[in-house]
Amino acid sequence: MTNRVGVSVQTRRNWLIDAVLFVGGLLAMLSGVYFMLLPSGGYQGGRNPWYGVTILFSRHTWDALHTWAGVAMIGAVVIHVAVHWSWVVMMARRSVNALTSRGSTLSRGTQLRLALNVLVGLSFLVTAVTGVYLLFAPSSGGGHSASSSVTFLFSRATWDLIHIWAGVAVIVVGVAHLVIHWQWVKNVTRRLALSLRPRPRQREALAEG
Repeated sequence: MTNRVGVSVQTRRNWLIDAVLFVGGLLAMLSGVYFMLLPSGGYQGGRNPWYGVTILFSRHTWDALHTWAGVAMIGAVVIHVAVHWSWVVMMARRSVNALTSRGSTLSRGTQLRLALNVLVGLSFLVTAVTGVYLLFAPSSGGGHSASSSVTFLFSRATWDLIHIWAGVAVIVVGVAHLVIHWQWVKNVTRRLALSLRPRPRQREALAEG
């Protein structure tokens, strides 16, 4: 099933999933940078020179944006993996066969894309797990304080540090992933935009109306 400009339902669905991931990732990145630049600790005139500074929104709003952007990304990733599960299984089998020299080979381009997908998946998994932990784990200092005592495996400060650097890794490999697939993104976006334009008869009806 295709629309009048040849964009399949599957392609449209993949674009929408990727759009949610992009917007969610952008919001999560901006809010994450906000928290890195404006830590909650310190006092007026003390070790935090940005104390009390507000950029666009309150800290509570930035926190909500970061949380819900992360939730949206987790949901989109789950759907993305479910939709492409057959491809995941196929590439896993081809990779195993290539490593065990069973006649299956992967081109360098395929190896690069596969490596990026694995890095994106692993870094996002770590970011999501640590983010969920920081969201629900109890904090002795209240709220999202990173200075709380040890709760599970590591201190809250360590969980927070892992979350930050995993997030940085997601951004780096995510940008590389976007660059590699930029032509697809550009072409599909253009075709979808064209599909939203009124047909000639619709334009005539709008003009007459």
